[in-house]
Amino acid sequence: MNWNIFVLRELFQRKSKLITSSLAIVLGIAAIVSISTITTYSEESVAKELDALGANVLILPPEVSVADYYSADFQNGELPEEYVTLIAMSNVEGVDNMSPKLTLPTDIKGNRVILTGILPKSEFQNKTSWQGAGIFSRPKICGSAEDVFKMNQKLPQETLARKRVITNLEHHEVLVGADIAKKLHLKEGAEIAMLDSPFKVLAVLPTTGTIDDSRIFAHLHTVQALTDKDALLSAIEVVGCCKQVSKGLISNLQSLLPEANIVTIAHIVDTQVKTNALMRNLSYLLLMIIVIMGGASIGNDMYNNVYERRKEIGILIALGATPKIILKVFIKKAALLGLLGGISGYIIGTVLALALGPLIAGVHVFPILYLSIIAVVLSICIAIGASYFPARYASRLEPSIALQEN
Repeated sequence: MNWNIFVLRELFQRKSKLITSSLAIVLGIAAIVSISTITTYSEESVAKELDALGANVLILPPEVSVADYYSADFQNGELPEEYVTLIAMSNVEGVDNMSPKLTLPTDIKGNRVILTGILPKSEFQNKTSWQGAGIFSRPKICGSAEDVFKMNQKLPQETLARKRVITNLEHHEVLVGADIAKKLHLKEGAEIAMLDSPFKVLAVLPTTGTIDDSRIFAHLHTVQALTDKDALLSAIEVVGCCKQVSKGLISNLQSLLPEANIVTIAHIVDTQVKTNALMRNLSYLLLMIIVIMGGASIGNDMYNNVYERRKEIGILIALGATPKIILKVFIKKAALLGLLGGISGYIIGTVLALALGPLIAGVHVFPILYLSIIAVVLSICIAIGASYFPARYASRLEPSIALQEN
């Protein structure tokens, strides 16, 4: 006798039992797959948004507040530039990029402006909102090679050509914010004088809606030399990994730099952390529910199946089927039930995620193939675990008792 064919016939001859037995697992797996898919793409979306916003952690002098920093008009404190080296050489995890700055007021043609010294390569990676100026090296992008290709496809050909050549900011060059350029009628290639030195406008930055629009940017070391502030900074902007921020990046930086004022843009990070935590906790809750409800449903159906078919089991044992064979029959039936439940749950969950992703999280989602493996393995494990004791009971039936008429 081919026991595999026996199992298939047994399973599909009772289609109503097949549906009711696997329903709890299918629904549970579908919910987990749907939430996991939406959460994964939501995290990627928020991470990209944070990259576009730039720094989410600020290292400031102890007497400087966040309000002072964003007023672009503070001169109350300074940081040693060696802080950048300390962070880079430390074992603090989650620092994706650092942008040291020296900010101070100066005059151009009798107009008061805010001059900010930057390290070009660090700043270009930090400020993806500047990419429209077409003068920077390609930004560091979160995502696959396909994401990079799609972004480059959207950029003008002139911008792409210039990015291959211009990757730095020379000591006699400046970048001008959109508002300042409009106010002073500055264009690319214009000559200006600041701090008794001539500068050339390398580019006018695109409008960002931030304080960058009202600043002029020069090389950090140039600004330090012209203002006699060698190796001093006004602030260090840090792009921190969201997960590491929530796991203690701020406290780790504070321990490393006890004299600095280290703050985070709390509302952005908190929203990210709370949303992801809520979705993850919900998926864990559903996992517990599926283990309990799905396992109980399959276990109950298996016990009923054993009770209803105890005479047939007794006949099989009387004909020579060993307890091991009987156990295998029921375990194989449970595994097949779990396989069907896992596949169905993955398909339903993915369809739900595709439909609900834009509505719930505001992101477009796509199928995640590795979740199909997780769904199938989880479903099979639950089905086999729930069926083991009924199968063990069936394998130990005494033929003489099983064949008795009640």
